[in-house]
Amino acid sequence: MFRIVEESQVLDVNSSYSYLMWSKYFNETSIVAESEDKVIGFVSGFIQPTSLDTLFVWQVAVDPEFRGLGLATKLIEQLLEQLSDDDVSYLEATVTPSNIPSSKLFKGIADKNDTECTISECFSEDQFPDPSHEAELTYRVGPIK
Repeated sequence: MFRIVEESQVLDVNSSYSYLMWSKYFNETSIVAESEDKVIGFVSGFIQPTSLDTLFVWQVAVDPEFRGLGLATKLIEQLLEQLSDDDVSYLEATVTPSNIPSSKLFKGIADKNDTECTISECFSEDQFPDPSHEAELTYRVGPIK
């Protein structure tokens, strides 16, 4: 997971420790795809403590060799299927304005599920200590049946 994020050159790279912790403690709300014993994509997420019907997707990443094949969509769909008994009917994520692939991903999931995708500001640029960090927009998809 760490390698894929690092190679993406788009996503915020967290410590390798954070990915190990995520895999250990949020494994029921996250998913990986493998090919030949190598992780080629993942979705990390969690159920929002104040909104138990919402899966928040923290990061989605696909190995460059496997992009454009719909893997991110398949991973999210599989994860939502795994959580269907938990009454998860909404999907949320934050996306920077320049991250067109992620924007298309979440809008596409909404279209595929014939539901809404609402976009609102989550964090403005001036809330980040790094002056080069873009705003983060919340994409809320649902309800998903």
